Amino acid sequence: MTHGSAIPEKRTADSIFYELTRSLCPECNALIDGEIHLKNNKVYLRKRCPDHGRFEALLSTDAEGYVNSLKYNKPGTIPLEYQTEVKDGCPYDCGLCPEHKQHTCLALIEVNTGCNLACPTCFADAGPGYNLTLDQVERMLDTFVRAEGDPEVLQFSGGEPTLHPQLFEMVRMAQEKGIRHVMINTNGRRIARDAEWARRLGELRPMIYLQFDGLEDETYVKLRGEALLDEKLAALDRLAELDLPTILVAAVERGVNEHEVGGIIEFGLKHPAVRGVNFQPVTHTGRHLPFDPMDRVTISEIVERIEAQTGGTFVKSDFVPVPCCHPACQSITYAYVDGEEVVPLPRLINVDEYLDYITNRTWPIPWPDSGENIQEALEGLWSATAVPGTDGVADKFSCATCNIDLPLDGHNLTKHIFVVSIKDFMDRYTFDVKKLMKCCVEFLTPDGRMIPFCAYNNVGYREEVREALSKERVRSALARFNQAKTAG
Repeated sequence: MTHGSAIPEKRTADSIFYELTRSLCPECNALIDGEIHLKNNKVYLRKRCPDHGRFEALLSTDAEGYVNSLKYNKPGTIPLEYQTEVKDGCPYDCGLCPEHKQHTCLALIEVNTGCNLACPTCFADAGPGYNLTLDQVERMLDTFVRAEGDPEVLQFSGGEPTLHPQLFEMVRMAQEKGIRHVMINTNGRRIARDAEWARRLGELRPMIYLQFDGLEDETYVKLRGEALLDEKLAALDRLAELDLPTILVAAVERGVNEHEVGGIIEFGLKHPAVRGVNFQPVTHTGRHLPFDPMDRVTISEIVERIEAQTGGTFVKSDFVPVPCCHPACQSITYAYVDGEEVVPLPRLINVDEYLDYITNRTWPIPWPDSGENIQEALEGLWSATAVPGTDGVADKFSCATCNIDLPLDGHNLTKHIFVVSIKDFMDRYTFDVKKLMKCCVEFLTPDGRMIPFCAYNNVGYREEVREALSKERVRSALARFNQAKTAG
């Protein structure tokens, strides 16, 4: 530099570096460093693969809410039994391995890979592959029971589980092993079309987790490949006749159905079968529409749209992060419903004070004539173990509002409680190991593992399990053929 020349000015970075994590390369799936950045009140994940360059994805449209959510990070519960050892580090030792920070609130069993739809959007990439046997399912259930002791929620999924010829036996088996709540994750087609089959399902009293993406046929054509609205409505009417409590599960994709979130809630509030709505920003694994990771739908955006589209029936302050998983993964609210009156629980009680695990400002307040207290009740509600439409949720809601006089028509509180939740599962663009280590939703596998949801769908476990089961199916078929040939 010559004398008298201008001194160059240092530049300010375009974002705040918030924290470091580990993530995956979207191209090669290598484990790489990931940086969480805050910029213009949004949250981004930035990472660099040595072979494939830099990637960036949107995590939240509310940086303030994202940062504040960490106070809801509840200490994890240690499972009674681990299934794998620590060898290669997270996410390659699933699971659960001793490095995992949470037990299993909700377990899933994919009983098959086949489906009666061919959805353009399907994180499970449903198609020909396998049907689990009763023996395999029993071993998986026994793993769950050993790990939890008193397991709470099991979901049978697929593929389309209603196609499995032994689904009813599997449901009974789970119930007989003491699993409190058994759920069926279904597109509803068989329920709508097969009255006798639906009647038999009704006798088992499972909770129904119904794929329900909107109130416009165009939405279903784009996400599911067919105009399905009439079929969805027929399934819901049959579920109402059977008095089977149902959660509407809406996959939300950019440019498809963000405008419908408020309408789905309003529809659910009025339908006699529906106990709540679960919104899931589309997980870009398996099959999915083209997308921009910098313009994906997030939890915070869905909350904003709910507030705008329901006319204030639900607002941002009604939603509280779920403490049992990483608090940035899911947000929930409960409401007391009596006719046209809808009162979210956070307007009746300051939920924040009881579920703030950083400052812990409030002493637990006992519920008269009960061993529970308000904090325990709220922890039970803000958990993946909470199943709307059940006595357990009603009891916890009653405990949380024990000092509030709620007018009831009769004594069935279960039908006066409505839940709205938003669950954001990770893909390879948004994958964050620190979130994965707190996951409380696991897939059960026939070889005795319990694999966190987002690891199963991103790391290669799904493909590994499907290949092993498909090979086993071929070996069994050949064995039967050879046996028949020898006998002949």
